[in-house]
Amino acid sequence: MNITLPPMPYALDALEPHVSRRVLAAHHGRHHAAYVAKTRTLIRRTPLESASLEEIVRSSVGRDTALVNASAQAWNHEFYWRSMNPGGGGEARGAIAQLIEESFGSQRAFSQQFVTVAGDQFGSGWAWLVLQDGRLHITATSDAHTPLITTQMPLLTIDLWEHAYYLDYQHRRLDYIAAFLGRLIDWDFVNQHLARRSVRSTNVGSAGN
Repeated sequence: MNITLPPMPYALDALEPHVSRRVLAAHHGRHHAAYVAKTRTLIRRTPLESASLEEIVRSSVGRDTALVNASAQAWNHEFYWRSMNPGGGGEARGAIAQLIEESFGSQRAFSQQFVTVAGDQFGSGWAWLVLQDGRLHITATSDAHTPLITTQMPLLTIDLWEHAYYLDYQHRRLDYIAAFLGRLIDWDFVNQHLARRSVRSTNVGSAGN
């Protein structure tokens, strides 16, 4: 079976004071771990037992609600951890910076829209920076929903479930979002995803020649 709980990409106290060790320990060790365990249980002795997490999410849509919820949450959390980095945040750099300017007009406009979309998400869910048809968009999904199962390419996400921030920020979700934007986003991770897209596009073009 390929599905296991991945280790955190940094120490549990690495994001302090913006996200505390207490929150990361519970979030990764309990919530994320529970989604992974549920996914493993549901795919045991099925054709999906040797599939990747992405394959499980995509193949379970419209077929198995429990499995798509568990596997999508496992995938979303893994993507969320990698969206952050100690000493991250601030203005984008590299290829993503140019796309932000083209899609939103300015980095300030991007940040304002991200805060609005994430702050207005009602209840549990996620906010995403995605790429579709060559342009960036900011979108929110409820519960376990993920752009992974759409035509959008996810580049960045923030977890808006209360367990992601309540112990540190209580009801102040906007403060958590501001900390994510200003201090935590891993722009190198975002640029790596853009580079993979370019490689895939090149391969497709080459195949058609």
